[in-house]
Order: sequence, then C-alpha cells, then structure tokens
Amino acid sequence: MALDGIRARLGAIIGGFDAAQSHRRLRGFRASRAHVNTLIAGAGETITARARWLARNNGYASGAVEAFASNVVGDGIKPSSSMADAAQKEALQKLWLGWTDEADAEGLTDFYGLQRRAARELFLAGEVFLRLRPRRPEDGLSVPLQLQMLPSEMLPMDLNRELSGGGTIRQGIEFDRIGHRVAYHLLRGHPGDMTDPGLVGETVRVPASDIMHVLDPVEAGQLRGVSRFAPAIVKLFTLDLYDDAELERKKTAAMFAMFITSPAPETPLEPAEDDLEVEPGQVVRLDPGEDVSTPATPDSGSTYEPFQYRTLLQIAAALGIPYPYLTGDAARGNFSNTRVALLDFRRRVSAIQHSVIVHQLCRPVWQRWLDLAVMSGAIDLPGYDRDRRAYQAVSWLPTRWDWVDPMRDASAEILQIEAGLKSRSQAISERGYDAEQVDREIAAERKREAALGLDFRRPGSPAQGPKDEAAAGGADASDGKDDDEDRVTDPDDDTDDDDAKSKENR
Repeated sequence: MALDGIRARLGAIIGGFDAAQSHRRLRGFRASRAHVNTLIAGAGETITARARWLARNNGYASGAVEAFASNVVGDGIKPSSSMADAAQKEALQKLWLGWTDEADAEGLTDFYGLQRRAARELFLAGEVFLRLRPRRPEDGLSVPLQLQMLPSEMLPMDLNRELSGGGTIRQGIEFDRIGHRVAYHLLRGHPGDMTDPGLVGETVRVPASDIMHVLDPVEAGQLRGVSRFAPAIVKLFTLDLYDDAELERKKTAAMFAMFITSPAPETPLEPAEDDLEVEPGQVVRLDPGEDVSTPATPDSGSTYEPFQYRTLLQIAAALGIPYPYLTGDAARGNFSNTRVALLDFRRRVSAIQHSVIVHQLCRPVWQRWLDLAVMSGAIDLPGYDRDRRAYQAVSWLPTRWDWVDPMRDASAEILQIEAGLKSRSQAISERGYDAEQVDREIAAERKREAALGLDFRRPGSPAQGPKDEAAAGGADASDGKDDDEDRVTDPDDDTDDDDAKSKENR
C-alpha cells in the first residue's frame, strides 16, 4: 500500500496517463495486479456455477449459449482429406462417416454432436475436456476409438504441488521441467453429482496425449478457461430481478378492481358483507354513504422499454452475441446494420472455429483416428508409416452461413467464379462440402438423367454448356420439321382446306 501511495504521488507530480491517477473519478477503481491464473483459481468455480445457473433459468442466457454453439459448429465441422488418390480418398471419407455415429462413448450423439456440446461448454465454462478412449476389437466398432466428454469441474482447480524431477502440478495440470503438459489429474467422479457417491475426491492421472483441453485463452500464460458469461453475469442477474419485480407489481395491481368505502357500522364487531363481484357491463347500486375508488397503481412508464434495450445491448456486447441473436428481436435493425453486425460476429466465430475447435479438437481426433484405422486394418494405406504426414493432410469445412438475400450472394459468387477470382472448389468448400464429392454426385445425376431422358438444368446457366444449348436447339429444329411433315402427310389434317376457304372469303 505504501508503494502504491508513492507511485500515485509520483504520477501526480509527473503527469502522464490520466487512467493511472487516483483522483475523485477513479477513487474507487482498485484493479488487481494478480495474474489471471490466480484470479481464475479464486473465482473460476463460482463464475462457472453462476453461468450454468443462468443458462438453466434465464431465457437470454440460454439463447446466447445456443446461438454461439449453432454458429460455431452448426451441422458440424467436417473433414475433407487431401489425398491425391481419388479411390483411397473416397474409401477414407466413407469410413470416417460411418465412425462418426460411433464416436460418442456415451452413445448419445455423433461426432458432430460432440462438437456442438464442446462449443456449449466452451461458452459456459470457458473450457472442456475430451478423452480419447481406444477400444478392443471385440467391441465391434468400425475404428476402435471413442471420445469421452468431461466438464471443467472434473479437473480440480486447487490441485497444486511440486513433483520430483522438476515437474509441477498447477490447477490439476502436470508440467515437466520445461513447461510442457504431460498429464491431467482428473477426478473419477463429478464433485457435484450426488447420484454417484463413489470415488468422491479420487483422482486419476491421464497422459496429455489422451486428453484434448479445449479452451480459448485470453491472456498469456493462462492455464484454465473462464466462462464467457463473466462480464455479463451481474447485469443478467440484476435485470432478471428487475423484470420479476415489474411482473409482480403488475400482478399485484391487477388483483384489485376497486375499493368500496362505507360509513362506520353501528356494530363494528359484526362481520362484513360478502365481497362484491363485478362483471363487464354490470350496473351496481350502492348503499347510501358508500363510495367506490380504484387503487392508484404506478405504471412502468415510458422508460421501461429503452432501459431494457440499452441493458440488453450491454449484455450482448459482453457476451459477444449480436442483439437479435440474444433477444430474438429483429424489429429494431434494418438490413444494412444487421448485416454489418453479422459480418463482425461471423469473423469472430470463424476465428474460434479454426484456432480452437479445429486446432484443439478436430485435428488430434483425426490423427489418432487415422492411426488406429490403419493399425486395426479398417483401411489399407500403403506406406502410411513412411508418409504419415501426407496421408493425414486434411481440410476442415465449417457449415456455411446463409444470408438474408441468398439470390444476390449466389449471383455474386457465380460472377467471381466466371471472372477467375475464385475457383469452384473454393466456393464449394466455403459452403461446407467437398468439391470432388459434389462433382461425382453431379456426374452421377447427369448420367441418370440422360438414361431417363431428363434434363433439369436451366437454359443459359453455367451448368449447361454451349454444346448442350446447340444440341437442344437442333433438337427443337428437327422436331419442328417433323411436325410440318406430319401436317402435310396426315390425311386427317384439314388445315390446308381451311386456309383455302379463308382466301376465297377474302
């Protein structure tokens, strides 16, 4: 404290940054100089518990979690192998697709469902753990591998100690003497699950190669994640209390229709008459001396809606979720400013997709899965042990976002392809599909259409080349010629006679 006083007096003499002064406006601003790991160790579990409570009980919080997960993952971030051999690539993609249904160790969803659950946990708790679980051949899986999802509470925040050999355990994570993660000391049971009383507090050491720690660190040296609700918890909770108070006030006001005031009765202890029930359109006669009055209940006033709007804007900014996604209110924005907000949001989401979900989750799963697929004999890749990196090369394709006006976007994309500004493969990849697979499907459809005498291509579209148009034109011309010949040679056609009679009449 003495050092802070000296520093403040020195700053006041020298001048410098106003943000570091201790004048009246910043007198109560006492920022902690503790490292983020210390702050998370002291407050992380409470923040996560409050975030989970809000997601269960607050509609805005629940909507924010779902909006984040559905935009980060959507239908799934899917792999497209970079193998040059088309047959091997097709076999590999088919094997992967079959395994995705078996990926969840709990059997509740598929691999892309695990991605979505991981995105929800990333938003709620700031981190999530997935354990790679190799299986036995007799388990009957297409590739002997499954994934087990573990919430952040499964890694104790208060487990810190030094190890022999220079290693340390910090917040449940074991490091070697040069700072590499070598293991995670996970609890065998969730500390808050009262339905599983066994193994409470017991930990197990799991090698770091079998654990995927998915988090988005915001500061250098950060070990554990922090909930994205942290900057918004206070406002969300107090706004919920304010809304409840307004609702209760309206409910109380609606209970009272009117008061009847009567003179003091002659016998005060005599029970009062039954309450008067009022119906719409009813004419009520009162006794002499009685009067009717209605309670003066204060209204919400004209400030309620603007206050709610501004508070929700602050909450949306704190959560990093656009206001329409948070509230479902699309009436306050026009096309232009809504598009600007969505562009900014999607840039943030794209960064999370590639730097967090793909790098920390999808990439290690693909590498371990392909290793086990080759070793178990599920697929034959000659020379895999010598050229493993080339075989594991893959592109991850997120689900493409749809715009409000897809016709304009599709037209602009076609113009870019025709002008050579992007390739069809790039355009298809941006939509979340594999270009080679799409081309194979198109070729198969064209072959089937030709066999059935069908053609669903729009005339003049890029999918219909000049040869197709010329062939179509030639077919139409020949058809016209045949029709003329039929009209001449058909003995039942009396068109010529009708023309002759018309000339005679003229």
